[in-house]
Amino acid sequence: MEDERITLAHGNGGRFMRELIEEVFARNLADSDLDTEADAVPIALNGGEVMITTDGFTVQPLEFPGGDIGSLAVHGTVNDLSVAGARPMYLTLNAFIEEGLEIALLDRLIASLAAAAREANVKVSAGDTKVLRNGEGGGLYLATTGVGIRLPGARLSISNIRDGDVILVSGSVGDHGTAIMLAREAFGLRGDVRSDSAPVAELTEALLQFDGLRFMRDPTRGGIASVANEICRATGLGVRFEASIPVKDPVQSVCEMLGYDPYYLACEGRVVAVIAADQADAALRTWRQCRRGQDAARIGTISAANSRVILETGLGGERFLEELEDDPLPRIC
Repeated sequence: MEDERITLAHGNGGRFMRELIEEVFARNLADSDLDTEADAVPIALNGGEVMITTDGFTVQPLEFPGGDIGSLAVHGTVNDLSVAGARPMYLTLNAFIEEGLEIALLDRLIASLAAAAREANVKVSAGDTKVLRNGEGGGLYLATTGVGIRLPGARLSISNIRDGDVILVSGSVGDHGTAIMLAREAFGLRGDVRSDSAPVAELTEALLQFDGLRFMRDPTRGGIASVANEICRATGLGVRFEASIPVKDPVQSVCEMLGYDPYYLACEGRVVAVIAADQADAALRTWRQCRRGQDAARIGTISAANSRVILETGLGGERFLEELEDDPLPRIC
């Protein structure tokens, strides 16, 4: 491909568009059986119960410590299926490319997406590209649809949650949101915090053996505080967080300097699970045996004594974690 940057001609349906798809998308996604000529493709689902999800990604900057918009698009989509008790199998990909984007950068991002898809054992089976005029996009937007099969015995629902249930998290919180803040360098800060962006299927499938598992969610936009408020709204029960929620020291330091709350910051490779109290310890041990669950922790309980989210502080006090109204960190996923 002779061009170094995207032009509007790359979206006009002609030779430039064909070359872009062949030399960037089809080349990087060759092992996904992507058919660039077909309007529709068959997928084999082995007769299971199909689950589907869809998502969009507008992160800035496009590349950040621990990931980029390509890998994030895969992780964000497959994780939504995993926490619902499904095994992800297929993705579709829509790329909205801004005029002027360096083709070398686009190639890196799609190569990263392809590597993330291989790690998650999913295939990108269909896709589309559109080119936006300069100034009408953030370099690259991605939209995805994920298809998977519900695993046997997985009947998870927020309505299953009961008084006395225990809340677990698979690792430290706020890593992704903090990594994005530092990558932007908008505050004159630098650090070595890396995004936690990763597939969570190993974690979710490990818990499906427990019949007391009620509900799982990946705490992306709005963090664990928003998941907790969602539980309160849906069930009428309260959430009581303990002071033991894992937050890495660099994340805590950045939040204290800038006035952010790590409990509201996005995670992209974590799972929040609600499970019956008598199975919580065994579930926690199971997670800690997983590669990405070694820092898993018990962080709270479900309580009928109130219908709000209460956080116990390290000094023995309490404070409410209210539902998020303003977006403290736009365009992080």
